[in-house]
Amino acid sequence: MPTTYDFIAQNKRRTWLLVLLFPITFALLGYALLFGVFALSEHHSTSSTQGYYQTADTPSNSSAIVQQANQWALTIIPVLWVVAMLWIIISYFTGDKMLLREAGAIEISKDNQPEIYRLVENLCITSGLPTPRVYIIDDESLNAFATGRDPEHASVALTKGIVKRLERPELEGVIAHELSHIKNRDIRLMLITVAGISFFTFLSEVCLRTSLRRSYSRGSKNDSGAQFLLLALGIFFAVYGYLIAPLIRLAVSRTREYQADATAALLTRNPSALARALEKISTDPRVEALDEHASMAAMCIANPLGNVSLFSWVSGILATHPPIEKRIAVLRAMDAEIVH
Repeated sequence: MPTTYDFIAQNKRRTWLLVLLFPITFALLGYALLFGVFALSEHHSTSSTQGYYQTADTPSNSSAIVQQANQWALTIIPVLWVVAMLWIIISYFTGDKMLLREAGAIEISKDNQPEIYRLVENLCITSGLPTPRVYIIDDESLNAFATGRDPEHASVALTKGIVKRLERPELEGVIAHELSHIKNRDIRLMLITVAGISFFTFLSEVCLRTSLRRSYSRGSKNDSGAQFLLLALGIFFAVYGYLIAPLIRLAVSRTREYQADATAALLTRNPSALARALEKISTDPRVEALDEHASMAAMCIANPLGNVSLFSWVSGILATHPPIEKRIAVLRAMDAEIVH
């Protein structure tokens, strides 16, 4: 049976794999986009000047398209790749604060919320982890997530609803689950993934909105080339951010929720409490503050989007969260083994 150390080593390998896959797939898709743009441009130019006549220059035209694509790829892709890497590096060190701010999380302390803070603190002592920062999200739903780059720079966020509506052993199971993500280094993996996805979806919105603004404000023929390029870039970034990057995430983080459930059950010695917590969470997991930050959904203990987001449908957010019924069944089986 894999140990916690196996999970940690596995997640370190997956993190490096993710860092490599992002630029490689980005470069390949970017080159395909450039090739397509120049092919369409060449086709339009040839059609307008030669009508329906075929010429012997078709092979040379193909060669010219490849040459143009190569020249632009060597100019544009490295620049975008460097910008993306800088974004990920910045997010690695400050991304957790940005995510917590976007979720509307407020930090608590031992002074203003002693019961919750001590519950986290006691579990950390048991698991050998440093106590993370603890936050409350002003939402009556039931959900939670952990973020940060390592156990020394980690945070746990709980919704107000999950604190109020779960019994103490159930809340302890949820906190243990999030601490397991910290211990297993899932938080680093997901932080880099969310940063990468956010970068490309942000660029997509910028390019598409700028293209639409240009089409409404100017609409001149001289500006049509820039509009087309912005539109093509917007579609490219959207495809990458909403489809390719989430598929990469899915490939490297398929079983992390099962691992965190199992680690939490072993930590608390009470799998049934976490199972009961998941049953309650499944009735109301949606966090409205995250509707506009759908890439964060995979970080939560249960999908917080309520199936209302296009992102959750297109990128397979739901697939990154195993069905709660299956997770509960596994925990019940663990509880039966402990009893016997």
